[in-house]
Amino acid sequence: MGDVRNGIATRAGAMILAPVGWLANVFDAPLRMLQRRTGSNGMAVFFLAPNMLVFGIFVLFPLVINILYSMTGGGALFLGDRTFVGADQYGRLFSCGSYLDPKSCTEDLFWIAVWNTLAFVVLQVAMMVAVALVTALVLNRELRARSFWRAVFFFPVLLSPVVVGLIWRWILQRQGLLNLMVFEAGGTPVNWLVERNWAFTATIMVSVWAHVGFYALILLAGLQAIPKDLYEAAEMDGTRPLRVFWRITLPLLAPNLLVVLVLTLIRAVQIFDEVYVLTGGGPGTSTLFLTQYIYEVGFASMLRNPGLASAASILMGAVLVVLTLIQLGIARRNEQRGKMR
Repeated sequence: MGDVRNGIATRAGAMILAPVGWLANVFDAPLRMLQRRTGSNGMAVFFLAPNMLVFGIFVLFPLVINILYSMTGGGALFLGDRTFVGADQYGRLFSCGSYLDPKSCTEDLFWIAVWNTLAFVVLQVAMMVAVALVTALVLNRELRARSFWRAVFFFPVLLSPVVVGLIWRWILQRQGLLNLMVFEAGGTPVNWLVERNWAFTATIMVSVWAHVGFYALILLAGLQAIPKDLYEAAEMDGTRPLRVFWRITLPLLAPNLLVVLVLTLIRAVQIFDEVYVLTGGGPGTSTLFLTQYIYEVGFASMLRNPGLASAASILMGAVLVVLTLIQLGIARRNEQRGKMR
Protein backbone atom coordinates (compact mmCIF):
# COMPACT_ATOMS: atom_id res chain seq x y z
CA MET A 1 0.00 0.00 0.00
CA GLY A 2 2.86 2.36 0.85
CA ASP A 3 4.58 1.66 -2.45
CA VAL A 4 1.39 2.52 -4.34
CA ARG A 5 1.11 5.84 -2.50
CA ASN A 6 4.74 6.66 -3.15
CA GLY A 7 4.27 5.86 -6.82
CA ILE A 8 1.21 8.10 -7.08
CA ALA A 9 3.03 10.91 -5.30
CA THR A 10 6.01 10.53 -7.63
CA ARG A 11 3.82 10.68 -10.72
CA ALA A 12 1.91 13.69 -9.40
CA GLY A 13 5.17 15.48 -8.67
CA ALA A 14 6.48 14.68 -12.14
CA MET A 15 3.28 16.03 -13.73
CA ILE A 16 3.53 19.25 -11.74
CA LEU A 17 7.22 19.77 -12.53
CA ALA A 18 6.89 18.92 -16.22
CA PRO A 19 5.74 22.44 -17.31
CA VAL A 20 8.53 23.96 -15.22
CA GLY A 21 11.12 21.77 -16.91
CA TRP A 22 9.68 22.59 -20.32
CA LEU A 23 9.89 26.33 -19.65
CA ALA A 24 13.45 25.93 -18.36
CA ASN A 25 14.45 24.18 -21.60
CA VAL A 26 12.80 26.90 -23.69
CA PHE A 27 14.75 29.69 -21.96
CA ASP A 28 17.96 27.70 -21.53
CA ALA A 29 19.16 27.93 -25.14
CA PRO A 30 18.85 31.74 -25.58
CA LEU A 31 20.36 32.37 -22.14
CA ARG A 32 23.36 30.19 -22.94
CA MET A 33 23.81 32.02 -26.24
CA LEU A 34 23.61 35.38 -24.45
CA GLN A 35 26.18 34.26 -21.90
CA ARG A 36 28.62 33.15 -24.61
CA ARG A 37 28.36 36.50 -26.40
CA THR A 38 28.29 38.90 -23.45
CA GLY A 39 30.05 36.98 -20.66
CA SER A 40 29.17 37.07 -16.97
CA ASN A 41 28.88 40.89 -16.94
CA GLY A 42 26.29 40.80 -19.68
CA MET A 43 24.26 38.24 -17.77
CA ALA A 44 24.38 40.45 -14.68
CA VAL A 45 23.04 43.36 -16.74
CA PHE A 46 20.32 41.11 -18.19
CA PHE A 47 19.03 40.08 -14.77
CA LEU A 48 19.36 43.57 -13.26
CA ALA A 49 17.65 45.34 -16.15
CA PRO A 50 14.04 44.59 -15.06
CA ASN A 51 14.73 45.81 -11.52
CA MET A 52 16.45 48.94 -12.79
CA LEU A 53 13.54 49.57 -15.17
CA VAL A 54 11.03 49.38 -12.30
CA PHE A 55 13.28 51.57 -10.13
CA GLY A 56 13.54 54.12 -12.92
CA ILE A 57 9.81 54.24 -13.57
CA PHE A 58 8.64 54.41 -9.97
CA VAL A 59 11.54 56.26 -8.28
CA LEU A 60 13.83 58.18 -10.63
CA PHE A 61 11.16 59.40 -13.05
CA PRO A 62 8.86 60.75 -10.27
CA LEU A 63 11.89 62.39 -8.64
CA VAL A 64 12.78 64.23 -11.86
CA ILE A 65 9.15 65.26 -12.35
CA ASN A 66 9.03 66.52 -8.76
CA ILE A 67 12.15 68.64 -9.31
CA LEU A 68 10.60 70.11 -12.47
CA TYR A 69 7.37 70.88 -10.61
CA SER A 70 9.35 72.70 -7.91
CA MET A 71 10.60 75.11 -10.59
CA THR A 72 7.13 76.01 -11.84
CA GLY A 73 4.30 78.13 -10.48
CA GLY A 74 0.53 78.37 -10.62
CA GLY A 75 -2.32 76.05 -9.66
CA ALA A 76 -2.46 73.98 -12.86
CA LEU A 77 -1.95 70.27 -12.36
CA PHE A 78 -0.31 69.29 -15.66
CA LEU A 79 3.30 70.28 -16.13
CA GLY A 80 2.73 71.64 -19.63
CA ASP A 81 0.20 74.17 -18.30
CA ARG A 82 2.51 75.54 -15.62
CA THR A 83 4.83 78.56 -15.73
CA PHE A 84 8.58 78.23 -15.21
CA VAL A 85 9.66 80.32 -12.20
CA GLY A 86 13.12 78.90 -11.46
CA ALA A 87 14.02 78.90 -7.79
CA ASP A 88 11.21 81.25 -6.73
CA GLN A 89 9.38 78.50 -4.82
CA TYR A 90 12.49 77.77 -2.75
CA GLY A 91 12.99 81.49 -2.17
CA ARG A 92 9.39 81.76 -0.98
CA LEU A 93 9.93 78.98 1.55
CA PHE A 94 13.08 80.66 2.90
CA SER A 95 11.64 84.19 2.93
CA CYS A 96 11.71 84.88 6.68
CA GLY A 97 12.54 87.71 9.03
CA SER A 98 13.62 85.13 11.61
CA TYR A 99 13.53 81.39 11.10
CA LEU A 100 12.83 80.98 14.81
CA ASP A 101 9.62 82.98 14.43
CA PRO A 102 7.31 81.36 11.84
CA LYS A 103 5.01 84.40 11.92
CA SER A 104 7.76 86.44 10.26
CA CYS A 105 7.91 84.07 7.28
CA THR A 106 6.02 84.32 4.01
CA GLU A 107 5.10 80.64 4.33
CA ASP A 108 4.50 80.58 8.06
CA LEU A 109 2.77 77.19 7.95
CA PHE A 110 5.88 75.65 6.39
CA TRP A 111 8.08 76.76 9.27
CA ILE A 112 5.48 75.79 11.85
CA ALA A 113 5.53 72.34 10.25
CA VAL A 114 9.36 72.34 10.25
CA TRP A 115 9.63 73.11 13.97
CA ASN A 116 6.82 70.69 14.85
CA THR A 117 8.55 67.97 12.84
CA LEU A 118 11.92 68.72 14.45
CA ALA A 119 10.44 68.46 17.95
CA PHE A 120 8.58 65.30 17.00
CA VAL A 121 11.70 63.69 15.51
CA VAL A 122 13.89 64.41 18.54
CA LEU A 123 11.36 63.15 21.07
CA GLN A 124 9.92 60.27 19.07
CA VAL A 125 13.25 58.86 17.87
CA ALA A 126 14.75 58.99 21.36
CA MET A 127 11.71 57.30 22.88
CA MET A 128 11.42 54.76 20.06
CA VAL A 129 15.05 53.63 20.33
CA ALA A 130 14.90 53.47 24.13
CA VAL A 131 11.61 51.53 24.25
CA ALA A 132 12.70 49.20 21.44
CA LEU A 133 15.99 48.47 23.22
CA VAL A 134 14.29 47.75 26.56
CA THR A 135 11.68 45.59 24.83
CA ALA A 136 14.35 43.60 23.00
CA LEU A 137 16.35 43.08 26.19
CA VAL A 138 13.26 41.81 28.01
CA LEU A 139 12.13 39.53 25.18
CA ASN A 140 15.64 38.10 24.90
CA ARG A 141 15.45 36.72 28.43
CA GLU A 142 14.13 33.29 29.35
CA LEU A 143 10.47 34.15 29.83
CA ARG A 144 7.44 31.94 30.09
CA ALA A 145 5.45 32.08 26.82
CA ARG A 146 8.21 34.16 25.25
CA SER A 147 6.95 33.57 21.71
CA PHE A 148 3.52 34.83 22.72
CA TRP A 149 4.92 38.08 24.13
CA ARG A 150 7.03 38.61 21.02
CA ALA A 151 3.91 38.25 18.90
CA VAL A 152 2.02 40.69 21.15
CA PHE A 153 4.65 43.39 20.74
CA PHE A 154 4.92 42.84 16.99
CA PHE A 155 1.17 42.72 16.30
CA PRO A 156 0.62 46.53 16.05
CA VAL A 157 3.16 46.64 13.20
CA LEU A 158 0.76 44.54 11.10
CA LEU A 159 -2.02 47.11 11.44
CA SER A 160 -2.60 49.80 8.84
CA PRO A 161 -1.58 53.29 10.04
CA VAL A 162 -5.15 54.42 9.34
CA VAL A 163 -6.50 51.64 11.56
CA VAL A 164 -4.01 52.63 14.28
CA GLY A 165 -5.17 56.25 14.08
CA LEU A 166 -8.85 55.26 14.26
CA ILE A 167 -8.28 52.94 17.23
CA TRP A 168 -6.44 55.54 19.25
CA ARG A 169 -8.84 58.28 18.27
CA TRP A 170 -11.64 56.16 19.73
CA ILE A 171 -9.56 55.62 22.89
CA LEU A 172 -8.43 59.24 23.35
CA GLN A 173 -11.57 61.19 22.39
CA ARG A 174 -13.55 63.08 25.04
CA GLN A 175 -15.99 60.19 25.53
CA GLY A 176 -13.33 57.57 24.84
CA LEU A 177 -12.07 54.55 26.72
CA LEU A 178 -9.17 56.31 28.44
CA ASN A 179 -11.36 59.07 29.88
CA LEU A 180 -13.81 56.42 31.04
CA MET A 181 -11.01 54.74 32.99
CA VAL A 182 -9.90 58.12 34.40
CA PHE A 183 -13.46 58.91 35.45
CA GLU A 184 -13.94 55.51 37.08
CA ALA A 185 -10.72 56.04 39.00
CA GLY A 186 -12.08 59.32 40.38
CA GLY A 187 -10.11 61.65 38.12
CA THR A 188 -11.15 64.45 35.80
CA PRO A 189 -11.43 63.57 32.08
CA VAL A 190 -8.86 65.24 29.85
CA ASN A 191 -9.29 66.56 26.31
CA TRP A 192 -6.42 64.49 24.98
CA LEU A 193 -6.91 65.49 21.33
CA VAL A 194 -8.06 69.07 21.91
CA GLU A 195 -5.35 70.50 24.18
CA ARG A 196 -2.17 71.33 22.26
CA ASN A 197 0.41 69.70 24.52
CA TRP A 198 -1.63 66.56 25.09
CA ALA A 199 -2.35 66.20 21.37
CA PHE A 200 1.35 66.47 20.49
CA THR A 201 2.24 63.95 23.21
CA ALA A 202 -0.47 61.61 21.92
CA THR A 203 1.05 61.60 18.41
CA ILE A 204 4.40 60.53 19.85
CA MET A 205 2.95 57.80 22.05
CA VAL A 206 0.74 56.39 19.30
CA SER A 207 3.63 56.34 16.83
CA VAL A 208 5.87 54.53 19.30
CA TRP A 209 3.14 52.00 20.12
CA ALA A 210 2.48 51.30 16.45
CA HIS A 211 6.07 50.75 15.30
CA VAL A 212 8.21 49.77 18.28
CA GLY A 213 7.67 46.04 17.62
CA PHE A 214 9.46 46.21 14.27
CA TYR A 215 12.53 47.95 15.67
CA ALA A 216 12.56 45.71 18.74
CA LEU A 217 12.67 42.73 16.37
CA ILE A 218 15.78 44.15 14.67
CA LEU A 219 17.49 44.66 18.03
CA LEU A 220 16.37 41.23 19.22
CA ALA A 221 18.05 39.65 16.19
CA GLY A 222 21.24 41.53 17.08
CA LEU A 223 21.08 40.36 20.70
CA GLN A 224 20.67 36.75 19.67
CA ALA A 225 23.71 37.04 17.39
CA ILE A 226 25.98 37.96 20.33
CA PRO A 227 27.97 34.86 21.42
CA LYS A 228 26.77 33.54 24.77
CA ASP A 229 30.35 32.66 25.67
CA LEU A 230 31.04 36.33 26.33
CA TYR A 231 28.24 36.52 28.89
CA GLU A 232 29.35 33.27 30.51
CA ALA A 233 32.93 34.56 30.81
CA ALA A 234 31.70 37.84 32.29
CA GLU A 235 29.54 35.95 34.80
CA MET A 236 32.49 33.81 35.84
CA ASP A 237 34.54 36.99 36.40
CA GLY A 238 31.76 38.39 38.58
CA THR A 239 31.08 41.37 36.30
CA ARG A 240 28.06 43.43 37.28
CA PRO A 241 25.08 43.31 34.86
CA LEU A 242 25.25 47.04 34.14
CA ARG A 243 28.91 46.79 33.19
CA VAL A 244 28.16 43.76 31.00
CA PHE A 245 25.56 45.84 29.19
CA TRP A 246 27.92 48.77 28.58
CA ARG A 247 31.00 46.70 27.73
CA ILE A 248 29.52 43.76 25.81
CA THR A 249 25.91 44.18 24.77
CA LEU A 250 25.89 47.81 23.65
CA PRO A 251 29.11 47.76 21.55
CA LEU A 252 28.15 44.52 19.77
CA LEU A 253 24.61 45.78 19.22
CA ALA A 254 25.84 49.07 17.73
CA PRO A 255 25.29 48.06 14.04
CA ASN A 256 21.68 47.11 14.75
CA LEU A 257 21.17 50.29 16.76
CA LEU A 258 22.46 52.31 13.80
CA VAL A 259 19.95 50.62 11.48
CA VAL A 260 17.14 51.31 13.93
CA LEU A 261 18.24 54.93 14.36
CA VAL A 262 18.33 55.57 10.61
CA LEU A 263 14.97 53.87 9.99
CA THR A 264 13.24 55.63 12.88
CA LEU A 265 14.63 58.99 11.79
CA ILE A 266 13.38 58.56 8.22
CA ARG A 267 9.96 57.39 9.36
CA ALA A 268 9.63 60.15 11.97
CA VAL A 269 10.33 62.88 9.39
CA GLN A 270 7.77 61.30 7.05
CA ILE A 271 5.04 60.85 9.69
CA PHE A 272 1.60 61.42 8.24
CA ASP A 273 -1.01 58.62 8.20
CA GLU A 274 -1.82 57.96 11.84
CA VAL A 275 -1.38 61.60 12.87
CA TYR A 276 -3.66 62.85 10.09
CA VAL A 277 -6.36 60.38 11.16
CA LEU A 278 -5.79 61.01 14.87
CA THR A 279 -5.66 64.82 15.02
CA GLY A 280 -5.84 66.13 11.45
CA GLY A 281 -2.93 68.45 12.29
CA GLY A 282 -4.81 70.11 15.14
CA PRO A 283 -5.69 71.52 17.47
CA GLY A 284 -4.74 74.57 15.43
CA THR A 285 -1.35 73.73 13.98
CA SER A 286 0.10 71.94 17.01
CA THR A 287 0.46 68.60 15.18
CA LEU A 288 0.99 69.92 11.66
CA PHE A 289 4.04 68.11 10.29
CA LEU A 290 5.97 68.49 7.04
CA THR A 291 4.34 65.66 5.14
CA GLN A 292 0.86 66.95 5.94
CA TYR A 293 1.90 70.46 4.92
CA ILE A 294 3.07 69.11 1.56
CA TYR A 295 -0.19 67.21 1.13
CA GLU A 296 -2.34 70.19 2.08
CA VAL A 297 -0.51 72.66 -0.17
CA GLY A 298 -0.22 70.29 -3.12
CA PHE A 299 -3.62 68.62 -3.12
CA ALA A 300 -6.11 69.49 -0.37
CA SER A 301 -6.02 73.30 -0.27
CA MET A 302 -8.42 75.38 -2.35
CA LEU A 303 -5.41 77.52 -3.37
CA ARG A 304 -3.20 74.55 -4.10
CA ASN A 305 0.35 75.12 -5.24
CA PRO A 306 2.00 71.89 -6.50
CA GLY A 307 5.26 73.73 -7.16
CA LEU A 308 5.54 74.91 -3.56
CA ALA A 309 4.67 71.44 -2.27
CA SER A 310 7.29 69.89 -4.56
CA ALA A 311 9.94 72.34 -3.34
CA ALA A 312 9.12 71.48 0.27
CA SER A 313 9.33 67.75 -0.47
CA ILE A 314 12.70 68.16 -2.22
CA LEU A 315 14.05 70.03 0.81
CA MET A 316 12.74 67.34 3.14
CA GLY A 317 14.35 64.62 1.04
CA ALA A 318 17.68 66.49 0.98
CA VAL A 319 17.65 66.85 4.76
CA LEU A 320 16.97 63.13 5.15
CA VAL A 321 19.87 62.25 2.86
CA VAL A 322 22.25 64.55 4.76
CA LEU A 323 21.20 63.20 8.17
CA THR A 324 21.56 59.60 6.98
CA LEU A 325 25.03 60.26 5.54
CA ILE A 326 26.10 61.92 8.80
CA GLN A 327 24.93 58.93 10.83
CA LEU A 328 26.63 56.47 8.51
CA GLY A 329 29.83 58.54 8.61
CA ILE A 330 29.83 58.56 12.41
CA ALA A 331 29.23 54.80 12.48
CA ARG A 332 32.07 54.16 10.02
CA ARG A 333 34.42 56.34 12.05
CA ASN A 334 33.54 54.51 15.25
CA GLU A 335 34.07 51.18 13.48
CA GLN A 336 37.52 52.25 12.31
CA ARG A 337 38.42 53.38 15.82
CA GLY A 338 37.30 50.01 17.15
CA LYS A 339 39.55 48.18 14.65
CA MET A 340 42.54 50.39 15.58
CA ARG A 341 42.08 49.45 19.24
